This record gives sequence, C-alpha cells and structure tokens, in this order.
Amino acid sequence: MSLIKFNNRNRLFPWNNTQLKDFFSSDDFFFNDNFFEEDSLMPAMNVKELEGEFEVEFAAPGFKKSDFEVTLEDNILNVSAKKEIEKEEEKEDYMRREFSYNAFKRALRLPETVDNMADIKATYNEGILKLNLLKKEPSKETPKKVIEVI
Repeated sequence: MSLIKFNNRNRLFPWNNTQLKDFFSSDDFFFNDNFFEEDSLMPAMNVKELEGEFEVEFAAPGFKKSDFEVTLEDNILNVSAKKEIEKEEEKEDYMRREFSYNAFKRALRLPETVDNMADIKATYNEGILKLNLLKKEPSKETPKKVIEVI
C-alpha cells in the first residue's frame, strides 16, 4: 500500500471548511478546540497501558529513523520529527526546483508510575514510531509509626 500526499484539505478534512466552522461557531467547548485549526494537524497517537509498561505509538509515515528526536526532561516526553527534501533538475532549456518540509512536535506529561530512569525503547517500522516506557515497581507503604510523647 502506498500513501499519496493530498493537498486539498477542505475535501479531506471538511471541518476546515469555513461554512462548517461558521455553522458550529458557538460557546460550546467541543467546537472551540484547536483540532479545527488547519495548522494543528498532528500524527495520530495511541497510548496503551500494559502490565509492566506503557506503549505509545505515533502514525508518522514518510520519515526516516534519523528524522526523529525523542527526549525526556522533567517528566515530559518530547517527540519531534523534521524532514526537508530539495530536488533540483537542470536541462538545456529549463530548470526545476522542488522542496518540501514536514515537521511535528508533541509533548506528553508522563504519569508518576513511569520509571524515568529506565531505558526507553523506541522503534520505527512501516510508518509507526513505537515507544515503550517501563513502569516503576509499586512503592511499599511504610507502616504507621506511633511516637510516644514523654
């Protein structure tokens, strides 16, 4: 299966249509979401909580492994990718230049149950970036200590 870039966002994403935006413009919180902005198109993301880990998947076709940057700082997982392509063709009677630029960035605040010190496994296969985040061992509650006042 091959993916083809489609530029007509109004047909592909009908909520970008101005008439549809005007129809739904109200004080309703659902329709005032950033999801309806054209520039907010981000890769789809799945988060699964498994027994010993969290699995986060991003649908990001068309990138290479080297295009991704995954960082963890202050319990926030940052995932970004950037891809630039420039093509130049020069013939006797004409010159053709093409370029494209694709990028995204997502930041996720991790729950306290994620082990920040453990290694994060990141794999990219067939357009899916998969991150595996290990969970911490549940901390044992210390029993209540009674202090005698003398």
